[in-house]
Amino acid sequence: MSIYLWIILAYLLVLTVFNFVRAKKIKSQEDFMVAGRSLKWQVMVFTLICTWIGSGTFISGAEFASKSGFSAIWLSAGAWVGIILIYFLAAKIHTFGQYTVGDVLEVRYGPIARVFGAVALILSFVSIVSYQIVAGGFIINVVTDGKVSESTGTLIPAAFVILFTTLGGMVAIAYTDLPNGIIIVLACLVAVPFVIHAAGGLPAAKAALDPGYFSVVNQQFGAHPWLKAIGYFLSTMFLLLGVQSMYQKFYSARSAKDAKKAVAWWTIGTIFVESIVVVIAVFAFSKLQGQIDLSVPKAGGKVVLMAARQLVPVPVGVLLLGAACAVVISTGMNYLLSPSTTIMRDLYQRFSKRQISQKNSVALQKVLVVAIGVVAYLLATQLKSVLEMSFFAYTIYGVAITPALIAALAWKRATKTGGIISIASGTVVCIAFFVLSKVLPAAQAPDGDPWGIPIIYPALFASLAGLVIGSLVTPRPKPEELEKLFPKK
Repeated sequence: MSIYLWIILAYLLVLTVFNFVRAKKIKSQEDFMVAGRSLKWQVMVFTLICTWIGSGTFISGAEFASKSGFSAIWLSAGAWVGIILIYFLAAKIHTFGQYTVGDVLEVRYGPIARVFGAVALILSFVSIVSYQIVAGGFIINVVTDGKVSESTGTLIPAAFVILFTTLGGMVAIAYTDLPNGIIIVLACLVAVPFVIHAAGGLPAAKAALDPGYFSVVNQQFGAHPWLKAIGYFLSTMFLLLGVQSMYQKFYSARSAKDAKKAVAWWTIGTIFVESIVVVIAVFAFSKLQGQIDLSVPKAGGKVVLMAARQLVPVPVGVLLLGAACAVVISTGMNYLLSPSTTIMRDLYQRFSKRQISQKNSVALQKVLVVAIGVVAYLLATQLKSVLEMSFFAYTIYGVAITPALIAALAWKRATKTGGIISIASGTVVCIAFFVLSKVLPAAQAPDGDPWGIPIIYPALFASLAGLVIGSLVTPRPKPEELEKLFPKK
């Protein structure tokens, strides 16, 4: 068996033991959901990096870079802007001190908004967990030189993601993310010069690739390249601005000051890692393109993994593959905990009249983690493209949840009617256009965009229009309705 696989399995075994030890400290639902609200900013930085830097970066980002070159930065840049914007909300989110985005939505828009938001979140996050599992299958396939198939390989990351999340919830996630985050940053820093050198430097890469790989926007971007590029930017920005996994981290912080300081360093770490991954993917593809058939679904997503095996020394390759493994496990855990928290907090505990003990609450959520993890695994077995699924997951969450959520935190004029219409219309339009992308003839849905229009545009328009118009034609919220999120000074 490959030395790469032995090392990865050994690392996962160490994390397993670590999480069994940490799991003994879980005494309450607050421990499981938000780590007892005790995380220091140093721990938060790496867990925030690991939450966002997942297979969406190492696999779908690499797949995107293999097809379009440095234009793939558009997919990442939206997140950078989103992080900068959320910096100004981090302290307020922590001070609100709840568990889910549904808590915020209900305070401003009522229980119906909580339910609609829960549905959109579950659809999106199960999709995100599924492509983390697929990415894990990629890693196992590559490190075993194809001896273990991608489909069989998905069983290993699925099992570890479900196991770790079930054991310790947010406590396990935060303290697993600490070593994982360090490995991710270190691997990117060490690997990039070796990959560039192996590819022959910039002159050789330019000679090997189409000029579009080095343009601001590759003209191969769908029917309307600039429209597509900005669509990628908006999808990641709106996802990050409203993603519940991040809000749970803010709720988990020891103080508002810790939350805000962590976001500042998270910004720097995310920009560094995502930029470096694109650089590695472009230079690696210039060298390995003869081995990658981009007409085969998901093939481009392996380029960073192949670089780890073929273009860098073994110790560096182990580190880079370890980083890829770390992002799959960490991000999968983060996005698996969130929907289970949503079901428990926003649906079961909010609407069930039955009272259960803290111990039973934690036990029930662990059952939900396993159930959702199995559903995500089954979805992963049907997945054709990590990039396509990540874009859909980003979009449906970003348009359904984020406009209403940000308005709840920052716009006092937003009303219950506006918030509910925003969430519902964003979800419905997004799903409708996704279905159209599958049923329309290929000529009418180039690059998966119905009539050449990326899904995010009609869905975001519907969500924002519903929010603004619905709010302006209905009476202003009463002062007491705003007090929890806009306390008097």
